[in-house]
Amino acid sequence: MGSFLTMNRLKHWCLAALIGVAIALLVAPDAILPGRAVAEVDLPLESPGAPIVVELFTSQGCSSCPPADALLGELAQHPGVLALSMHVDYWDYIGWKDPYADPDLTRRQRDYAKRLGLRYVYTPQMVVDGRYDVVGLRRSAVLDTIERSARQRKGVEVRFDRERGSVVIPAGQAPADGATVWLAAFDSAHETSIPRGENAGRTLKYHNVVRSMTRIGAWNGEAMEIPLDMAASAAEGRDGCAVIVQQGVQGRVLGAAMLGLN
Repeated sequence: MGSFLTMNRLKHWCLAALIGVAIALLVAPDAILPGRAVAEVDLPLESPGAPIVVELFTSQGCSSCPPADALLGELAQHPGVLALSMHVDYWDYIGWKDPYADPDLTRRQRDYAKRLGLRYVYTPQMVVDGRYDVVGLRRSAVLDTIERSARQRKGVEVRFDRERGSVVIPAGQAPADGATVWLAAFDSAHETSIPRGENAGRTLKYHNVVRSMTRIGAWNGEAMEIPLDMAASAAEGRDGCAVIVQQGVQGRVLGAAMLGLN
């Protein structure tokens, strides 16, 4: 059984590696060209449901990921974007184990693949607002997709009440299949020197690294307030948290908000 599992892991890694190489070859010119600045992305900052949520599925074991990680760092500085780094674990078998990889985040990516009709998962992948799949190092495509999602967003306002230690979602029209409320706890930045694997010898920077992703409620259109243990998250070393409301379980994003814990 052990050898069977090992072979399955090897097959999966080989597929992911081939996909990563293909992505690098296909989109390298787009990644290298500077393109427009992230600050030029036109987003309605005061619109209901702002900011736009960008989830980057990445790994320290993926040689195609560093440009996407850098782009996410730029996106994290835009006030209209909630940029989250989701480290997956299926690259951990090729010489370097990503210290931030989380099997829950791998499952989240697989769930997106099923819902978006993708045949496989890959890195670097950005999922914008739970509805668009973009190769994470294709700068122009990423920025265009963020703007397109902002034009289509019919948002639900999400806000934190720091004094009460809670998140508040007002009454509104929920989708027919309801919505799920997710809580992401993250570290604002990490820098890692990588001695082995595809990125051996490099020191890489990461931003808004998600350390836990938890389902904390369901929204059916009625006003609701969900208590949060912000003090516990801060005590665990987390720098911030984000609440994301998604149609169904993990569908399109209806609204989101972020709060610093330091």
